[in-house]
Amino acid sequence: MHKPVQWGVLGAAKFARHFMAPAIHAANGAQLAGLATSDTAKADPFRAFCPDLTVYESYDALLADPQIEAVYIPLPNHLHVEWSLKAMDAGKHVLCEKPMAMTAAEFDSLIRKRDETGLLAAEAYMIVHHPQWQLVRKLIADGAIGKLVHVTGAFSFDNRADTENIRNRAETGGGGLRDIGVYVIGGARYATGQEPVRVESTIKWQGGIDTFTEIRAQFPDFTYSSYVSIRMHPHQEMVFHGEGGVIRMTAPFNARVFGEARVELHRPGLEVQVTRFPGDDHYKLQVESFCRSVREGAEYSCPLEFSRGTQEMIDRVLERAVSL
Repeated sequence: MHKPVQWGVLGAAKFARHFMAPAIHAANGAQLAGLATSDTAKADPFRAFCPDLTVYESYDALLADPQIEAVYIPLPNHLHVEWSLKAMDAGKHVLCEKPMAMTAAEFDSLIRKRDETGLLAAEAYMIVHHPQWQLVRKLIADGAIGKLVHVTGAFSFDNRADTENIRNRAETGGGGLRDIGVYVIGGARYATGQEPVRVESTIKWQGGIDTFTEIRAQFPDFTYSSYVSIRMHPHQEMVFHGEGGVIRMTAPFNARVFGEARVELHRPGLEVQVTRFPGDDHYKLQVESFCRSVREGAEYSCPLEFSRGTQEMIDRVLERAVSL
């Protein structure tokens, strides 16, 4: 049996506190060992479920500890590349929150560093580790809905009241597209294995951030449309429409938080087959997959090259945007 991978977290972010740190603590093959924060009071909620946690007064101090093997980075978007590179320079494997980089070109330095060091570095793109997405990918590949014709996606929430949120600040790489656009875009790419050949978009800007983005694209074998917003009632859905059926995902991105993950397969004759995933935790599954790659060399299902492809499409959305 392999020794658990020793994990450290850079920063006491709310998302780390509520989701990723508990997932690391609960994951098979992982041990939550350290947290870097200059405010020791912020470490208390982490120690509540992980009493043996070591708290470091700085990110550099955590990275200097040879006992820490892997780091999770939940920092503001504009700091992701800098600290991912620093972590790899310190000999640490890296799992960094999305978007791991602000442009596709920035991924190149991460890929080079990963290859130079032989370390595992990846974007924390948890949905591909959820069995609902693996099922959808297989259904499409197996022809369960015949020839795929069109894909639609939607993801929205309303955080206008949270004015200090990094998603509402241009200087920290905020906006809906970078925060949740990765899901409607990357999800379509993952499920179909295809890349867009043409991209168009419409964006509503507010204070230097996109609060609503509509995307239209042509893939080699299907058309695509989606929208994301951080100023609308919470909603999420992905639909894959083929000549012989429809696949609908009811909670594709925040399974268990938004609701129970269900994959509906609509067939001719109004037949609907529903597969439910009531208990799967994609954050925990993500950590376990990462640890297997570190310890056993298993293939990781979301390499940097995949994340770069999603960011490349985001770049194209921004470049071709028409403002509302």
